[in-house]
Amino acid sequence: MKIVLITILILVLGTISYGFYLKNTGDPNGEITIGIGVLAIAFVLMPLFIYHRYRNKNIKDFTFDKYRKDLEEHNKKNS
Repeated sequence: MKIVLITILILVLGTISYGFYLKNTGDPNGEITIGIGVLAIAFVLMPLFIYHRYRNKNIKDFTFDKYRKDLEEHNKKNS
């Protein structure tokens, strides 16, 4: 999965760079190419990256449930 992410990142950065090159040469398709690269980052690369990073993690470790319970207990003690 790591190799796939790196490959997609290189392809997307290449697409965006090529889009800027086209835009600087005056080709009207440069902005479309840049837009496709940005959409690929937002809708392909980022979800794959998030899935890869949090695949085997427990989601409850990243919520504020424990903090909220501790805060409620602390407020009850101070009341």
